[in-house]
Amino acid sequence: MRRIAVSCSIIVVLMAFSFAGCGGNPITGSVNGSGAGGPYAGVDVLTYHYDNQRAGQNLNETALTPANVNSTKFGKLGEFPVDGRVDAQPLYLSQVTISGQKKNVLYLATEHDSVYAFDADSVSGGTASSLWKTSTLGNSETPSDPVGGCAQVSPEIGITATPVIDRTRNAIYLVAMSKSTTGTYFQRLHALDLTTGKELFGGPQTITATYPGTGDNSSGGNVVFDPKQYKERPGLLEINGKIYTTWSSHCDHRPYTSWVMAFSADNLAQTSVLNLVPNGSEGGIWMSGSAPAADSSGNIFFLEGNGDFDTTLNAQGFPSNADCGNCFVKISTAAGLKLVDYFAPHNTVSESSADLDLGSGGAILLPDAQDAAGVTKHLSVGAGKDTVIYVADRDNMGKFNLNSDQIYQEISGQLGGQVFSMPAYFNGTVYFGAVGDALKAFPMTSAKLASAPSSQSTHRFGYPGTTPSVSANGTTNGIVWAIENSGAILFAYDATDLTKELYDSDQAANGRDHFSGNGKFITPVIVNGKVYVGTPNSVAVFGLLP
Repeated sequence: MRRIAVSCSIIVVLMAFSFAGCGGNPITGSVNGSGAGGPYAGVDVLTYHYDNQRAGQNLNETALTPANVNSTKFGKLGEFPVDGRVDAQPLYLSQVTISGQKKNVLYLATEHDSVYAFDADSVSGGTASSLWKTSTLGNSETPSDPVGGCAQVSPEIGITATPVIDRTRNAIYLVAMSKSTTGTYFQRLHALDLTTGKELFGGPQTITATYPGTGDNSSGGNVVFDPKQYKERPGLLEINGKIYTTWSSHCDHRPYTSWVMAFSADNLAQTSVLNLVPNGSEGGIWMSGSAPAADSSGNIFFLEGNGDFDTTLNAQGFPSNADCGNCFVKISTAAGLKLVDYFAPHNTVSESSADLDLGSGGAILLPDAQDAAGVTKHLSVGAGKDTVIYVADRDNMGKFNLNSDQIYQEISGQLGGQVFSMPAYFNGTVYFGAVGDALKAFPMTSAKLASAPSSQSTHRFGYPGTTPSVSANGTTNGIVWAIENSGAILFAYDATDLTKELYDSDQAANGRDHFSGNGKFITPVIVNGKVYVGTPNSVAVFGLLP
């Protein structure tokens, strides 16, 4: 992570196809991040990239179509002003009763340690209506400074990771970093009431942790979590009544190791801790602000940053000293957190030494697919700084082999730059947006990803590339949305052919659709006919023009 350090859910009447990790059943009804829920009117966006598979698709968008997303009919409606950078993805709930009225609500978190609830339909002509605002700062505290001079999250660090919403518990969960006047740093888990913003379940919970090991910042045979050395960059994950957090460093400033923590969604108590580099150093989990994915069995999947890896393996094929830096991991939550499978490239040590970690991007879980022999495959796909697309069999990830990679599929030479983003999936196609590269579409056939893109955008996205999102009405009217972070431009493409640009926010005359500043690792949220984009001081709102 050196020099570039940083950070089933919506779903109302989704099309009836089998999502890997959703038990093979059609997804019908609204489901929250913990797998429980009920029918709600409209679509909810409860977690990063829409669902715990991190597919990045809303298949219930009926208002926006390729026919009306153009600069004549579509554009910027206004902005929700806030008190700091919006690095976390906005979340959305339909039909929330607040002060006796049902409203569609947009939830925003800022690096100034504030959380807002806005009437999602109130932006018109530049006006906005805030329903509530909560500060997560303690007495005599400020947001953290950029620790050690690391400018990757600056000028302050507050709430960086995308929160997660549990509608059944009426709570939005988030991690906030702060600093006292005496120079003490804090990481706290908060649960806020969705209708009032007030703290729930006796929170907040101050985060501490130890884990057996002799690695960085160890004492008495335990590695110790130092809140100053970390930020919660990846989005939060909720499954089976537990909130999961993963932790990144500040610009690879040691000492740090590789932490995963679980907390009760009911009382915020810590329930389990895992360290993936307990006897070494580094291995930060950051994924450019994306989030760990999970299947219906409670297994968690993510890409890990550069760090120590033990090339000597035990009888089960795991690193003999338990250090699994720069790994693509599968973690079971059945009985606490446990590493149960992984993949590491044969050159993982040299990759980490050269800061070419595969963990700079996020990984998604693909729908179940049958291979050429009729065997059902459960796959995950992701990429990082080494520019290789890794497709892992989640039932047999491949572990480590010094001579050659034992992974299901690798595709090299097709991404034109490093990956600081997460792919999206729609209708049999995976979309990638690398640094300095076009947005590219890779179709799946017989459980194999195409070895070359089927289409690509004419625009090339500068650093840090782009994390696309998809809106569609079932399998029709697919639109791929992407942000040019370095130029603050929203793009929309025909999902069936990325050479067909439908709209970009520079097209309208007189800068009508320009929005403020340059974001970083921003992914657009499309819901209920609107597109929401985080900025350094607001969330810009796009939709059909009056």
